[in-house]
Amino acid sequence: VFAYLEMLELQAHEAAVKQEEKLLQEEKLARLKARVEELRLQRDELQAKVDLQEKRQLEKEGATSNPAQLNPQAVLQWKIKSLQAMLQVFYLTGIGGKLTRQGVCFCISTAYEGTYLDSYYLDLLTKSEVRIYRHSVPTFIPLKQIAKQYLQTDIRRFLSVLSDHLNAYVGRRYQADQLQEHFSDQIKGTLQRNSLCNLLVFNYNMSSKSKTFPFNVRLLYGDPCCSLPTEVIVSCKSDAPSSLTETATAHSDLFRRMPLHKAFRSFSSAGET
Repeated sequence: VFAYLEMLELQAHEAAVKQEEKLLQEEKLARLKARVEELRLQRDELQAKVDLQEKRQLEKEGATSNPAQLNPQAVLQWKIKSLQAMLQVFYLTGIGGKLTRQGVCFCISTAYEGTYLDSYYLDLLTKSEVRIYRHSVPTFIPLKQIAKQYLQTDIRRFLSVLSDHLNAYVGRRYQADQLQEHFSDQIKGTLQRNSLCNLLVFNYNMSSKSKTFPFNVRLLYGDPCCSLPTEVIVSCKSDAPSSLTETATAHSDLFRRMPLHKAFRSFSSAGET
């Protein structure tokens, strides 16, 4: 009896430690999210100030609003000033850069939920027209399409959209990696995913009255700038109890609202798997 009580006391202590760690992580995440929002506001304010300064400078110099109508030297100076202002604006948003002899080199740092992941580099030429010289962006990111739409008209928008694509991609990949790392004992077989990680297919086990029923999951991320799925299908075999069918519906809702590994942790801690 004493041994059993000691075991229960140890389990209670471990549960309390885990709960405390979870609360600390949630508090840290809340602080990071608040800091991100604060930095975004600062970025917007800086961008508004830079836009106003550029407008005043152009009016002061008697230049037209269209830089293409200026002489080549004036166009080059206008581009350099714009790039310098842009570097200042994006410094607080995970996008850094420096001027080069031929243009500017940007570094886009990606993160997911406070965890810094990969950095991607983009070297732009600006002497004649703005174009991409070299880069480390993965081939499955639609860089050419984004460049065609924004690069010549709005470099800030181009970098912002590209950053959204990259951060969403690394976020989806991070979730899949976390699932395989921490819940491999519950995953049946191999988690299937494509290069962009916008389609995930895997099986996981559910137990009911000493019987195990495999669930099949298909997650489709229709929005390339989002790290949560737009379409979720969770299915089980026809001979599964009706209670598991209801559970599959609940899990489907969790997969839509929460990161993949957090959804698993949620119903795993509840003893459903």
